[in-house]
Amino acid sequence: MRLAVRSAAVGALAAAVVVPLIRRRARVPAPVTVACVAAAPLALAVLRPRSPRRDVALFALQMWAFTVAHELPYDEPARLRARLRAGYPIALDRAIGLGRLPNARLQRALSHLRGVALLDRFLTWVHWLWFIEPYLAMLYILLRHPERFPRAARQLAGVFDVGCVVYFAVPTAPPWWASEQGLTDDEVRRIMIGVGEDTWGRAWPGMYSALGGNPWAAMPSLHFATSLTAAISLSEAQRSAGAVAWLYAATLGFALVYLGEHYVTDLAAGAALVGAVRRGESLAEPAVNLVNDGLRQLERVANG
Repeated sequence: MRLAVRSAAVGALAAAVVVPLIRRRARVPAPVTVACVAAAPLALAVLRPRSPRRDVALFALQMWAFTVAHELPYDEPARLRARLRAGYPIALDRAIGLGRLPNARLQRALSHLRGVALLDRFLTWVHWLWFIEPYLAMLYILLRHPERFPRAARQLAGVFDVGCVVYFAVPTAPPWWASEQGLTDDEVRRIMIGVGEDTWGRAWPGMYSALGGNPWAAMPSLHFATSLTAAISLSEAQRSAGAVAWLYAATLGFALVYLGEHYVTDLAAGAALVGAVRRGESLAEPAVNLVNDGLRQLERVANG
């Protein structure tokens, strides 16, 4: 029995790595790929006893699962395009902007500033730093307040996961894409492109292609939602670190709208997502405890 359980868990971990890498070539159905990556944290929990290192590894596997699942809908762009929504955030943001998109209002208002090129570069870098900021927040909590890490990591992973489910269910175009397609009366530029070309030169096309796994994953804004989650977790752990994180989240929110990456509506949905995940944590606790009990039983068998 011990050998069977351990073999199944090791096989699940291997499948979580191999299947996403071959999914396009082997035409693996998306549900199978999702099942493989979702099983990886469970498999590790069976193989290794509870420890801080295992908690970190579980979080890393969870983020790998999100990365793969986030890109999956765009494996078939034509099918995803048939379900793509673009109109409703435009209508909502026009109401917020009193007849004009806030993206366009900001870009036009700030375009006359003497230092607009510097502003564009600064806000683009604020946006790019998001790719590490939530994880730096978790690392800080792990090192300075390790007792808070499991809950902070669980909430951050929950925000990523629920947002990914919405991306599957309601694919929504960002403002820069809608503007390029002529779907908005207001021109909304994707400012990041120009800054990227100036900053990275010939390396930029490859970097842009690698980071743009699913351009139609815009609602809710996980950029904003996860930065808010990090700010809340840091504030609960240490007030000074939380203040820095809140400043970053506010600056990022402004940057995402100004740069043409997200609508204000996307940001509002991201904030609502954070609230829903935090409030839903207690509701999900009985189911989580039931899963944990089952995993602990398998862990005892696997490591007996």
